Amino acid sequence: MAVSTETVMAIKTYQNQAEALVKNYLLADPFIPYTSVLGGIFACKVAYDLTQLISTFYIKAYNGLTKIQRIEWNNRGMSTIHAIFITAMSLYFVFWSDLFSDQRHTGLVTLRSSQLSIVGLGVSIGYFFVDFGMIFLYYPTLGGKEYVSAFDVMESN
Repeated sequence: MAVSTETVMAIKTYQNQAEALVKNYLLADPFIPYTSVLGGIFACKVAYDLTQLISTFYIKAYNGLTKIQRIEWNNRGMSTIHAIFITAMSLYFVFWSDLFSDQRHTGLVTLRSSQLSIVGLGVSIGYFFVDFGMIFLYYPTLGGKEYVSAFDVMESN
């Protein structure tokens, strides 16, 4: 199938723009993104352990859960803390930051970033690494058995 010269040039232009974005925005200062990813991984570990500690003392049915149900419970606690973090960051950027203000910035909104938004993105990437790691680490141990949610057990008690 023949492709027109105009189409090839348009594809090359988009490719060059994508390469420039990666070079100028994502890889410009690797210290902050990499540090925030590691910070996100550490924060997930702390959130997971805090969920386990608090649940052990304050949720009566927690001690009656199986190992995999406790893992799911703690993972949901970690996910909830991540959701609260991202909500707070989003509210800050929309209502109090001038990052999305048209008066101070020019160009596309999707290309705007700040040090804080890069940190938020890095923490989220760290969370996603931990979440996917836990899925691959713990959930194959089910051995083909039907999966029962920890919340299903809590509702039946």
